[in-house]
Amino acid sequence: MAFDDVRSDVLIAGGGPVGMTLAYSLALKGISVRVIENAPGCLEDMRASTFHPPTLEMMESLGLLDDLMAQGLKAPIYQYGNIGTDKFYSLDMTELEDKTPYPFRMQCEQYKLTRLIAAKLDAMPNAEVLFSHRVANFDEGANGVHVSVEGPFNIRLFHADYLVGADGGNSTVRKWLNVGFDGFTYPESFLTLSTDYPIEEHLPWLQQVNYVTDQPKWWVLLKVPGLWRVLVPQDADASDADVTSDERKDAVFAELLGTNEKVPTYHRTCYRVHQRVAKTFRRGRVMLAGDAAHLNNPLGGFGMNSGIHDAMNLSDKLCQIYLDNGDADALLDRYDRQRRTITREFVQKQTIANKHAFEDAVTAREAQMEKLLQDADARREYMLEQAMFKSLERAEAID
Repeated sequence: MAFDDVRSDVLIAGGGPVGMTLAYSLALKGISVRVIENAPGCLEDMRASTFHPPTLEMMESLGLLDDLMAQGLKAPIYQYGNIGTDKFYSLDMTELEDKTPYPFRMQCEQYKLTRLIAAKLDAMPNAEVLFSHRVANFDEGANGVHVSVEGPFNIRLFHADYLVGADGGNSTVRKWLNVGFDGFTYPESFLTLSTDYPIEEHLPWLQQVNYVTDQPKWWVLLKVPGLWRVLVPQDADASDADVTSDERKDAVFAELLGTNEKVPTYHRTCYRVHQRVAKTFRRGRVMLAGDAAHLNNPLGGFGMNSGIHDAMNLSDKLCQIYLDNGDADALLDRYDRQRRTITREFVQKQTIANKHAFEDAVTAREAQMEKLLQDADARREYMLEQAMFKSLERAEAID
């Protein structure tokens, strides 16, 4: 490494898409970074897989988009549907082609991004990624942050000007800061299944992104390269073992597809969903980003995208500090104001509304869709909001 074995400009706890994006963005500008990740590598999992257009523009600015596109699937059309009434409403993002060179969602699992960046960081002289390590504790001094990192065989002390907690919903960094994490947890659990079974042969109305209901039930069906992903809520009282069992998997597909065929799955994941926002995203030389700062339900694909938007916003502020002699306190306070405000005003509000529309406001959602299909201007505004252009514009306007 070109920098000291124990010192970096920025130390990042968490090697998911948010931490890796932040690290790579900073390293490209010559800022030294060290990423601490508890997992033994970039794990293949069933988490986020939707990249919205502004996020694709960010990936292009980092020189990552071509490699990601080669591993992803363009999805310009997404739809809302009511299986019970056989009503379906499609929205075509190519109507935004005058706004963005990428008028589509890209379906690409998040681990493909983290693996891509990890390989690039490994070749950079001012970057290091330490897998199988975790931040144990830290304290802030006059000239930086001192971070104790536990590895497989020892505990090492690292030093950095700044520490960023991008270490997920159970963030150790946030807990050590003693920052409140206000919000609530949904009572039900969520089951995600992936399969290469041709479910489109049973559901001729399918698009590549689908949010459908048959009250009181609902499903999200997303196409990723080679696989369908199915998300469905489950009873709160069911155990994780029951939710991920063969019997439950077979029941989900039998109900959805009307077939008793044994549908094979590649992943089955059961998890709880939260709506929470940290009381502050910055305390001194320590910042929070991504799930460490905010959690939301997956309806709309805003979680990973908003976390990457955190990372790019924070990267811009840190680059101004290091490269332009910017006022650190003013810039980092602005990061907190911008991203925390947007999380509360848009991400939390919209994801809660999206879930409500599945469960209690189906008629209102259908009326809204009917109006959008007839009103091109309203439809455009809606798609700009759902594609997260509006939230980014709002953030930039916050001083």
